[in-house]
Amino acid sequence: MDMDNLIEKLEQMKNVDIRTVDRDSVVDARDIVINTDLPVPERIRDYISQGGNLYLIKVGNTLVKMSYSKTDLSVNDCFESYLKTC
Repeated sequence: MDMDNLIEKLEQMKNVDIRTVDRDSVVDARDIVINTDLPVPERIRDYISQGGNLYLIKVGNTLVKMSYSKTDLSVNDCFESYLKTC
């Protein structure tokens, strides 16, 4: 998948409407295996090739719609910062 196709695919994933999506078509996050040895662009391609949507996942019967911020902070960084404020 070249970069233009990847960007188009990501845009389609981003625009999925959680209210109308078929739950059975969404891959359960627990079934996705991420190879953390790969560089980030390759991880994204690998995740997508496993049927994953970077914006919509399922955990059991629960659908989760995600969005992303333009930042260098990781989820762990944000969570750690949150815990320090509690």
